[in-house]
Amino acid sequence: MMGKIPKPGKSFGGCIQYNVLKKDAQILYAEGVRIDQISHTITDFNMQRKLNPDLGNAVGHIALSWSPNDADKLNNDLMINMANEYLYKMKIQDTQVLIVRHNDKDHPHLHIVYNRVNNQGQTISDKFQWKLNIKVAKALTLKHGMYISKDKEQVNRQQLKGMDKVKYELYDTIKAVSQKVTHMDELQQQLQKQGIGMLYKYKSGSREIQGISFSKGEYKFKGSEIDRSLSYGKLSHNIEQQVAQQKEQKLRQQQFVGQLRKAASSHRQGESISKNITVQRDNNSILSRLLEPQFPLQVPTDDDAYRRKRRKKGRGLDHDQDYHISR
Repeated sequence: MMGKIPKPGKSFGGCIQYNVLKKDAQILYAEGVRIDQISHTITDFNMQRKLNPDLGNAVGHIALSWSPNDADKLNNDLMINMANEYLYKMKIQDTQVLIVRHNDKDHPHLHIVYNRVNNQGQTISDKFQWKLNIKVAKALTLKHGMYISKDKEQVNRQQLKGMDKVKYELYDTIKAVSQKVTHMDELQQQLQKQGIGMLYKYKSGSREIQGISFSKGEYKFKGSEIDRSLSYGKLSHNIEQQVAQQKEQKLRQQQFVGQLRKAASSHRQGESISKNITVQRDNNSILSRLLEPQFPLQVPTDDDAYRRKRRKKGRGLDHDQDYHISR
């Protein structure tokens, strides 16, 4: 559940007409006012405000929204109970109240109109309501087992108005800028360019920083109120860690480039050696061809030996014949 609190208004007529005349609007609960006719409702609110005529902005208005994940479990009775619990914890008691459910969005939500002039004519303060609103909404969400968004990235920014809208604008901008800077002073300078003020809270009597706050327009928040990750300690630590990671990444890149260069150099040396071996082989081949005899040597075979042997025998017979003839 999330509560949105616009600035107090002056016209009960305008606020009630907006909420009650909305298409498919349902009046869930009313206290101290008639609801048979819208004109009677407006009259009753205006009658009580006259108990404190000096309070100009007597119209209190709060919107309570739930996640679409809670739609199946959220019936009208549960929404009424949670809305009344919310009013009690917000110290909005003993006054006129009108609770209207709207069905124009994909998420369950209702609007509370209350009179800031209570039944005794006293003013119901709106100071620091936004701080208490966050705590109360979270407590009721946990108590009733409602869905809790895991991070701010899932919040629909287009539905936000006023203080909540500024808070999420600060969150988005600070998160984005903090990822691009190298120290807190640079963060302060870059945020200032985007219309965001950044102030340090110092320990009394020293220059030791204890906290940090951010401002935009008329709104000012502690870093931890925007998000826990935006406290001074966590924000400065994250930036330091980010810078260290960038340095480590740069060193790894340099080492990788060095390894590539070394590998390329070894490859070139290997190619040079390979070329030398190839040239040497080519030279040896040429030399071997030059040393080859012009006429190839003939290796005697068995047939050659046989022919020589017969030829020798033939010469011996001729000699014997000559000898006998001569005798």
